[in-house]
Amino acid sequence: MRYNLKVVFGNRFVYFLGASVLFYLLITALNFFSDDPETIEGVYYQLMFPSLLIIFFPTVYGIQNDEDARILEIIFGIPNYRYKVWLVRLFMILVMAFGYLLVISFFSNLILLNVPILKMTLRLMVPITFFSMMGFFFSTLVKNGNGTAVVMVILGLIAWMLAPEMLASSKWNVFLNPFKLPRGMSEQVYQNVVESNHIIFLIASLVAILWGLINLQNREKFV
Repeated sequence: MRYNLKVVFGNRFVYFLGASVLFYLLITALNFFSDDPETIEGVYYQLMFPSLLIIFFPTVYGIQNDEDARILEIIFGIPNYRYKVWLVRLFMILVMAFGYLLVISFFSNLILLNVPILKMTLRLMVPITFFSMMGFFFSTLVKNGNGTAVVMVILGLIAWMLAPEMLASSKWNVFLNPFKLPRGMSEQVYQNVVESNHIIFLIASLVAILWGLINLQNREKFV
C-alpha cells in the first residue's frame, strides 16, 4: 500500500493535479460570472474532465514509472504480483478519484447550484472507471507512458466527436449525460438508456482490467 501510494501520487502527478484544479476553477469561475443560468447537466461535464486529468497519469504511466525506477524485476518477483501491486493500485486510483469528485461536487453545490453530490459522483465514476481501466489496459500493450497517452487522447477525442453526432443519447455513448433528458424521450425510457449505458461500460471496464492483468503474465515483454 505504501509503495502504491508513492507511485500514484509521485513524480508528475502533482502537475496533473494542479492542472485539474486550475481547469475546474477556471470553468467554475466562467460559469459563475456568466449571464446564462447554470444547469445540472452542465455541471456534470464540468466535473468530468478535471477528474479525467486526475486519473490520467497514474493509470497511463504506471508501468513506465516502475520501469524508470528499475523495480519491474522486483515487482515480478512478488507472488501474485498482478493482484498485490497493480490491482491494488487501480483500486486506490478509483478511491482517490471518488474522493476528489466528492470534493469538487461539494464546491459546485456551494458556488453554482444545488447538486445531488453523491448521485453526481456515482454517475461520474462510470466513465472515470472506464477510462482508468482502458488506460491500464493499453499501458500493458504499449508498455510506454507517452505512447499510451497518445492512444488514450486519440480514442477520447474520437469518442467525444462521435458523442453529439452519431451516438448522442445512445447507450453506447461513454460521455452520455444522465442528467440531460433528450427532447422527445420520456424520463423513464431515458433512465433505462442510462442504466444500460452504465452496465455496458462497467462490464467493458471489467474486461479491460482482466485483459490487462492477463497481459502482465507475459513478464518477459516488460523486462
